[in-house]
Amino acid sequence: HDATHPPKLSNETLHTDSPDLPECFQLSVLSWLPCVYLWLACPPYLFYLQRNNMGYIMMSVLNRVKTVFALVLWIVCWTDLFGTFNELHQGDTKPPIYFVTPLVVGITMLLATFLIQFERLRGVQSSGILFIFWFLSVLCAIVPFRSKILQAKSEIPDKLRFITFYLYFSLVLSQLILSCFKEKPSLFSNVDTDPNPCPQSTAGFLSTMTFWWFTSMAIKGYKNPLEAKDLWSLNKKDSSEEVVPKLLREWDLEQIKAHSAEDRSTQALYSKPPPAGESNHVGGESSPEEVEVLLSKKKTPKKPSFLRSLIKAFGPYFLIGSAYKLLQDLITFVNPQLLSLLISFTKQKDAPTWWGYALAFLMFFTALLQTLILHQHFQYCFVTGMRLRTSIIGAIYRKSLIITNAAKRTSTVGEIVNLMSVDAQRFMDLTTFLNMLWSAPLQIILALYFLWQNLGPSVLAGVAVMILLIPLNAAIAVRTRAYQVYTAPSATLRAYRWGQGVEVVMMMMMMIVIIKSHLFIKPFLHQLMSQTSHQASVSLKRIQDFLSHEELDLESVDRNNTATDSSVTVVNGKFTWAKQDPPALHNINLMVPQGSLLAVVGHVGCGKSSLVSALLGEMEKLEGHISIRGSVAYVPQQAWIQNATLRDNILFGKAYNEQKYRSCLEACALTPDLEVLPGGDLTEIGEKGINLSGGQRQRVSLARAVYNEADVYLLDDPLSAVDSHVAKHIFDHVIGPEGALQGKTRILVTHGISFLPQVNNIVVLVEGRVSEMGSYQELLQQNGAFAEFLRNYSLEDIVEDEATVALIDEEEDFPDDALSNHTDMVDSEPVVNEAKRKFIRQISIISGDLENPRSKSVRRRLCSERKHAEPDPEKKLPKVEKLIQAETTETGRVKSKVFWEYVKAVGPLLTLFICFLYGCQNAAAIGANVWLSQWTNDAAQNMTQENISMRVGVYAALGIAQGILVMVSSFTLAMGNIGAARKLHYALLDNKFHTPQSFFDTTPIGRVINRFSKDIYVIDEALPSTVLMFLGTFFSSLSTMIVIVASTPIFAVVIAPTILMFFTNWSFDQSDQWLGVRIEFIGNCIVLFAALFAVIGKNELNPGLVGLSVSYALMVTMSLNWMVRMTSDLESNIVAVERVKEYSESKTEAPWEVEDKKPSPDWPSQGKVEFLDYSVRYREGLDLVLKNLTLSVRGGEKIGIVGRTGAGKSSMTLCLFRLLEAAGGEITIDGVKISEIGLHDLRSKLTIIPQEPVLFSGSLRMNLDPFDKYNDVEVWKALELSHLNKFVSNQPAKLELECSEGGENLSVGQRQLVCLARALLRKTRILILDEATAAIDLETDDLIQSTIRTEFEDCTVFTIAHRLNTIMDYTRVLVLDKGQVAEFDTPTKLLSKRGIFYGMAKDAGLAQ
Repeated sequence: HDATHPPKLSNETLHTDSPDLPECFQLSVLSWLPCVYLWLACPPYLFYLQRNNMGYIMMSVLNRVKTVFALVLWIVCWTDLFGTFNELHQGDTKPPIYFVTPLVVGITMLLATFLIQFERLRGVQSSGILFIFWFLSVLCAIVPFRSKILQAKSEIPDKLRFITFYLYFSLVLSQLILSCFKEKPSLFSNVDTDPNPCPQSTAGFLSTMTFWWFTSMAIKGYKNPLEAKDLWSLNKKDSSEEVVPKLLREWDLEQIKAHSAEDRSTQALYSKPPPAGESNHVGGESSPEEVEVLLSKKKTPKKPSFLRSLIKAFGPYFLIGSAYKLLQDLITFVNPQLLSLLISFTKQKDAPTWWGYALAFLMFFTALLQTLILHQHFQYCFVTGMRLRTSIIGAIYRKSLIITNAAKRTSTVGEIVNLMSVDAQRFMDLTTFLNMLWSAPLQIILALYFLWQNLGPSVLAGVAVMILLIPLNAAIAVRTRAYQVYTAPSATLRAYRWGQGVEVVMMMMMMIVIIKSHLFIKPFLHQLMSQTSHQASVSLKRIQDFLSHEELDLESVDRNNTATDSSVTVVNGKFTWAKQDPPALHNINLMVPQGSLLAVVGHVGCGKSSLVSALLGEMEKLEGHISIRGSVAYVPQQAWIQNATLRDNILFGKAYNEQKYRSCLEACALTPDLEVLPGGDLTEIGEKGINLSGGQRQRVSLARAVYNEADVYLLDDPLSAVDSHVAKHIFDHVIGPEGALQGKTRILVTHGISFLPQVNNIVVLVEGRVSEMGSYQELLQQNGAFAEFLRNYSLEDIVEDEATVALIDEEEDFPDDALSNHTDMVDSEPVVNEAKRKFIRQISIISGDLENPRSKSVRRRLCSERKHAEPDPEKKLPKVEKLIQAETTETGRVKSKVFWEYVKAVGPLLTLFICFLYGCQNAAAIGANVWLSQWTNDAAQNMTQENISMRVGVYAALGIAQGILVMVSSFTLAMGNIGAARKLHYALLDNKFHTPQSFFDTTPIGRVINRFSKDIYVIDEALPSTVLMFLGTFFSSLSTMIVIVASTPIFAVVIAPTILMFFTNWSFDQSDQWLGVRIEFIGNCIVLFAALFAVIGKNELNPGLVGLSVSYALMVTMSLNWMVRMTSDLESNIVAVERVKEYSESKTEAPWEVEDKKPSPDWPSQGKVEFLDYSVRYREGLDLVLKNLTLSVRGGEKIGIVGRTGAGKSSMTLCLFRLLEAAGGEITIDGVKISEIGLHDLRSKLTIIPQEPVLFSGSLRMNLDPFDKYNDVEVWKALELSHLNKFVSNQPAKLELECSEGGENLSVGQRQLVCLARALLRKTRILILDEATAAIDLETDDLIQSTIRTEFEDCTVFTIAHRLNTIMDYTRVLVLDKGQVAEFDTPTKLLSKRGIFYGMAKDAGLAQ
């Protein structure tokens, strides 16, 4: 009804010092706005609540009050409505708005009442929708609130509506206050059960928006450095048990879809009907050749899309974040509009002051809203990123456990670790920037639209430049992508950085051309975005390829078979390790009755371990049927030990039962070892069991299986690593007919023929086929190859048995060591590794309990005596020094020393130069903007035409200078970063190649891999972009402050407290979002003050300066936000430098080459070795392990080294390689002191054949001859001498046979033979054997021994012997005892002396 008086309206509302809105506007727009919002928001919200039921909340006082207030509001509105009807009845006609508004508002209040109750039933503790509704209602009621008071000053015209309005206002305000509080958690929610729940899941709406729920943690972290135990439990929705299955479900569906599509297309091809009219002709149907051609033309099979699985699993949640981003983008453009109003306000000298204040506060609230929305978007992005990373790591880990052996050859452990640490991380990095893909174009389009309104067609010039640059940018992106695919997974994308400089310049040029646009999208954000998305696409392909590998058929072994009474059945089994390989086992038929013991015997590589693997379902089944009844326990040939206590290794997650546990230890002959170990069964075992002897490891592995109480036991040669007495004890007490496993089904792979008479059945394997099968007696009667073999080899074993029986009777003569810690008699590790274990054992034993002589000699007690000994749980164990130390973690802020290390790696001068360039670049930007604001003032003074060429020239020059500076600074920074990354990586690699063995014993390999994968990735890829953005945002924030203070000097008053608040907040640097909201609030205050000071000083300031000052203030929010984010990123990423540095500075070995002490090329020509008064210890502060050793070995002698545990045999061989350095005395080889020459010169002239063979992934030829020094004829000769030539020539690839990681596709015996062949090729003058034939059958062993005797006839050979029969024909035998020479003479003389050696020979049944 005011439409007829627009000027009046304008005057009444705007051009007055006491503004007011017309009543019609108040009743319509202001009243309807909240209602429209609620009705629009309701349908999607109700749909969401229907899908997500979070439980049921009991009716509380809070809920009752809210409901009552909402109903009263409905009554108030309708009282208004009835009042209007009453007036109508009395003849006072009101406009329709007086009927419509109360009706609409009343119905909306009923909707709000319904929502309050519906949310309670759905478990919503705090409603965001209703909070916004009540907030809008209060906001819209403020204007009528004021105008009604103004009216009341004169008189109250309408008492009813006056009362109802104030009732309405107070109720709405109460509802707003009430909605700030949250309800109790819903019934049966896990908040009640969790001792330390994360408050986020139960936080109220306001708390969620401002991240207030995090404040308690921030304060705790400010007071003390946070530890893992301080953190809240993970939200259930973010835990791997929820997110991993979610992704796997989608991925399985994708794979099924892809396979079914593939099947359909193949079917369609084969089932096409022949063309009409041709069907009766001969050859009318397509021949097989045609089909093949058709098939080859067919499209490549559709691959399952991993990206689609990710989108389906995590897309919906991410879309909520995208909605926030869209909202934030739209709000971004409100402030520039308000700014232009503010500038026009400063131009109008007579404008009412309240305009300015209103604009200033509007700008503040818009910025505040933008802050809250932006950080919600970030929160959703980060949580999505975290879930992506968790689920990808989980999926890869699960896949790595079930891929086929063929797939294992293509993916090494290192590659899989890289997929989990680097590639999964890339998806997390991507989510933050993913929305920029659509957000950046949207912002550019909006910016251009507003610019067009201001500048008109001139904008097109800028757009043209931008469009012209797109192909160039695209070309750069394609080039970098090409580089990226070819670089190694964790290598630095060096090539990428060359593209950076150009791209940044293009982006900057674009920004300069779109003059003073409202855009503040940092060029490096774009560059980061494109870089991250390229990397993620490369990672996606890698992960997709890995997850698409074939899997083992989990159904290949039938575990539900109840048809037969056999425990294990194999019918016509044909198995291979990989589908493309020839079968490893043919025509296998086995029936193992429940409770029987089956022995599997045969030559090296005949398929014994393969048979066990086939029963476990780890081979590809080509034909036949396998069934196993009951649970399975497996004892592998090479024991698998965890880095945990000995007890945990045996329990393996099962509950601890004292009696059962003790009898397990007893049966596996582990009880005596516990007395030697420093912490008993709570001793920590190093990674892969390095501080146990091979025999102990094997027995722990066996004890784990026994404790597990399975139905079927698969024992892959567990007795080869232990010496004959212990083997007998274990057979009698565990495996044999009277052992702990009697009544269980046992399949035992063995080379020890002395046990064969006691087994139920024997299977003899020859080249993957069963050649003979039956009991011991049956096989002897068949008189086949096996009976012949037995006759040749059984003699010594039978003698040995008698000796053992005699020994058990005379307990006191039992050697100290026969059953206990026979580390050396039994060791199953290379000499090097034995030393590692000794080194560790020494650390712990010597620091623990040296005075007690019992720790040196442990007497063996008879089992019966032991069984009744009462365990003493209260016994205090000695404090054991931890072997694997916890990783050191620094707390608090990152030390400046770490930053200085990085600066040193970049180069201090270069760093200064980079900072200088960034300073200049910002100075140029400020210069251009100041120049622009001066130029706008020309218009006011009508001097526009006069200076135009100068104005344009200077502006262009500043713009171009800025572009060039950006390019140079980015380029210099990139080069500095690459140089630093290369330096740090080289230092790490160089140090790790020179690190002594002891480091690797006490450091889990995972930590070392982590340094090389994750930390190097951070230094290569994450740190450079973080530094780039940090410098950009730091200088941008600095220049903002400078500009605002220069244009409105009064602002300096506010700067001091603002900076103080900033740094106070910053010291609470715990969470990006929590901190971001608070820091941006400070930025928003800067906007407010800049605008307020512009309003206050409007008469002194020119509009150009106001625009400059406030536009910089608007930018400060974003640059402060990014600066804080980059600072916290920089702090978390720079830690990688600290971690790499730590491992780059660990202690190194002696130099590899000493130039002035190089021995002659033919050294050693004789192989004469002398120890002169030689002593050695494992490390400072420990006792000597070899004491004043003096002995001389002539060239060509064969020396057997024997002695009990801890005698120092392995230490002696280690000293030859200088893995241990002398504490006194000398070792000379052919007169050259080995301590004076380089390690490389020394070690290259010695050869060792370890007991646990070491092979690398690569071809067999590479493993035999890594440096290509020998021709094929020599290689084949070495294979012939090591009895491998038949096996290799049967392989299709011959010498190019691909060995998988660790040589896992060869049997353990074959790997030992490969090591022997390697030694035969190198043929050095000095050869060291650590009983290198443990996993080899007796026949091959005999042949090997004769090979060593003939081929190494003129070499000096040192053999650490576990089987004494192998050294009985040696030149001399060295008996060590407690680090000193006890006996040293020919074997015959030593036997006649009846000393220590005689005792050992007697134990082994080699002497009477």
